[in-house]
Amino acid sequence: QVQLVESGGDLVQPGGSLRLSCAASGSLFSITIMAWYRQAPGKQRELVASLTRSGSTNYADSVKGRFAISRDNAKNTVYLQMNSLKPEDTAVYYCNAMHPYQGAYWGQGTQVTVSS
Repeated sequence: QVQLVESGGDLVQPGGSLRLSCAASGSLFSITIMAWYRQAPGKQRELVASLTRSGSTNYADSVKGRFAISRDNAKNTVYLQMNSLKPEDTAVYYCNAMHPYQGAYWGQGTQVTVSS
C-alpha cells in the first residue's frame, strides 16, 4: 500500500512562496505518475502539476512559470514549490500517486491560503 501525507500549507501574502511536501510511505516502485491537485470551495478538483517516473513534468496553464514539481527518491517525497502566489491559488492541495492497476492514492490535503 501507499500512503501519502501532505504538509507545508500555510497562510501567505500575495507574491509569497510556499513549498509543499508529500511524504510517501510504502513503495512507489509501481507508481507511474505523481501529481499535485487542488480544490477550492465550490469548485472541482483540478490538476496543478504532474511528474512521471521518467521525469517529465506538466503544469496547469494557471501555474506555469510559478510552480515546480520535483521529487527526492531517497526521501520518498514529492514537492511542489509555489512562487508568486496569487489569491486564486487558495485551495486545499492534494498529493496524488497513480498506480496502473490499483488506481489513485490520495493524501489528506493541506490548506494553502493566499491573502493580504
